[in-house]
Amino acid sequence: MSRSRERFAELVRSPDCDVAEACLLIGCEVEPDLSVTDSLVELDVLAAKVTSKDVGGLQRALGEFTGSAADYDDLRSSLLHQVLRRRRGLPILLSVVWCEVAARAGLEAVALGLPGHVLTLVGDTVVDPFSGGSVVHAAHEPVLDPGSLLLRVLTNIRALAERQGMSLDTARTRLWATELSLLLPRHPVELRREQGELLLRLGAFSAGAAALEAYAEVVEDATPEDAEAARRHARQGRARLN
Repeated sequence: MSRSRERFAELVRSPDCDVAEACLLIGCEVEPDLSVTDSLVELDVLAAKVTSKDVGGLQRALGEFTGSAADYDDLRSSLLHQVLRRRRGLPILLSVVWCEVAARAGLEAVALGLPGHVLTLVGDTVVDPFSGGSVVHAAHEPVLDPGSLLLRVLTNIRALAERQGMSLDTARTRLWATELSLLLPRHPVELRREQGELLLRLGAFSAGAAALEAYAEVVEDATPEDAEAARRHARQGRARLN
């Protein structure tokens, strides 16, 4: 396991998970030499621009951060370091920026995981960072805990790679997003099967077969048909080792 993944695994199992650092470590999968420290400093710089401890202060400091429909088809929009560089991204990453800058500026803010969209609750006010921080009327629940937020970020990346077709590059993207998801304390068991299938596609037959067999053991009682299909696929993968 790479050092960035080891650190990611350590963070997500911590009771006080640093979401910003965890998101930046996701970016290390794309840029192995990425300086997480430099990006964290950028959040500090943005917080220094907050001139009043209220929503208006955050709006003035972060108003240039926004998003558009095109961002849903751009991997950079799901990588925090790129969002900080480009000042644009998906709603969930923009919400991370708002929450992290708010915390540094002495304000309470949380990400709200509404269906299909993520908003930010600052104090008692809900804003939409995707539209530059405009105030909206929405429920204050559900609040995204760190694990749920990170799983949602990684699910977005997996979904984008799937939409882009099954080339070797998109398979690699789906694989690292899947493997990071598996490091989270809570994740769908089906990710183990996805990991195995992707490893087989990328030629890692032994590792892929092992992942599929591990999946089969977990789901044996609940879905024996899926378990047998996974074992069959694993046998086919091992056969390719000969």
